[in-house]
Amino acid sequence: MEPVLFYGVPQGCSFGSIVALEWQGQPYRLCRIEMMEHPWDALYAKVNPLFQTPALLPEDGEPLAESLAILQHLAARDLETRLGFEQGSREFDRLNQMLAYLNTDFFSSFNPLWWLYETQGLSGVEQEVLRRLGREKVAEGCAYLDGLLAEREWLLGDERSMADAYFVGIARWAEYHRLFDLKSDYPNLARHLAKLRDDPAVQFAEAIERGEQPKGKGHFRGHVTLKELESRLAPEALSA
Repeated sequence: MEPVLFYGVPQGCSFGSIVALEWQGQPYRLCRIEMMEHPWDALYAKVNPLFQTPALLPEDGEPLAESLAILQHLAARDLETRLGFEQGSREFDRLNQMLAYLNTDFFSSFNPLWWLYETQGLSGVEQEVLRRLGREKVAEGCAYLDGLLAEREWLLGDERSMADAYFVGIARWAEYHRLFDLKSDYPNLARHLAKLRDDPAVQFAEAIERGEQPKGKGHFRGHVTLKELESRLAPEALSA
């Protein structure tokens, strides 16, 4: 079976990995994880014992977790796509640096807002503190990225990369939480986000999140369930 990406909804950062798979154009499958349904299927512990998405189950081998690791793994499968670069090159270092920033600083700036979204029973003061803290942190990240994009077509320069795939899955959260008027406050970031939203791979990922059945570029081989993957997740299969 093709590699399987485990993606989370709603609004999972795994969105970027779906975009990357579509850009890459190699056969793959998806496994949908409803993040708000608790408890998660216990079988998922064999995919990621931390119960987080995304995760990738290669054709042969152990599951791989964390967006940065997954995106670099996918890039290395086909360097001809120029979505990633040879390890040790200056381009690889620049991509790794950008992915690390997006995966740590920019991602974590939204944490207070997700805590506010997911936590019940907070007082009005607590809600306001979380929203203000989140807004301030996200504003710092948006300002930094807006400055980079002032003179770049893509995050790394003239060509798209895995960083842009991951970016669109995170930057859209600023719109989701209704923090700013992106077009007026961060016009370069807003331009880049709008360009990506016009991309067929991004539109495909949006349709997947909505539960539709898009075709994409034709390399998507459909969804599978955790139960269908149980034999591939058995201890003897993972140690083979």
